[in-house]
Amino acid sequence: MEVEILGEQVVLYPQKAMFWKKQNVLFLADLHLGKINHFRKSGIPVPVKANDRNLEVLMDIINLTKPQRVICLGDLFHSHYNSEWEVFGELVNHYAAISFELVVGNHDIMSDHQYERKGIKLHDKLFMGPFLFTHHPLEEFSDTAYNIAGHIHPGIHLKGKGRQSVTLPCFYFGAKQAYLPAFGLFTGLALINPRKNDKVFVVADNKILSV
Repeated sequence: MEVEILGEQVVLYPQKAMFWKKQNVLFLADLHLGKINHFRKSGIPVPVKANDRNLEVLMDIINLTKPQRVICLGDLFHSHYNSEWEVFGELVNHYAAISFELVVGNHDIMSDHQYERKGIKLHDKLFMGPFLFTHHPLEEFSDTAYNIAGHIHPGIHLKGKGRQSVTLPCFYFGAKQAYLPAFGLFTGLALINPRKNDKVFVVADNKILSV
């Protein structure tokens, strides 16, 4: 689904990614790669196949949009180094013409060396055009830049006829700030309470729907 924000055209994809056409940049947030391996090392039985699926979806959206840059708004890797980092490095090498970049999040705790040896550029925050990209949503808004952030893992609770209800991941666009959904499959949701003029787009059945 194509959406206009401050005069800029962006495309929202059901893979839970946003593509900024004019800049040819693909934005993701909260992949939490390595989370499954981290949990399994702690004795928590979680499915290994979700690791592969995360990278498959990432490759699908890269192949679809063909960006010059892929920028993750924080929490690219969930915790300390584990073998999944090397698998992700193979993906980065495969797309050698693409710049992979990270706006550092609270879970991105590996040494800078690990990112540097994979060729991943690090940012504390990133100004581009009318936007300020961060991991944590800003608590104080800027008059000159619209904040687009990750971290929240936004979701919205929808009710149907009778007692039917469902909670779905979503893209949220408020007056001063936007949240991208968590890209990673093994992540939770935090319910948001949109205001009257806010825009919310849910990810449902491999589609983007405005609610």
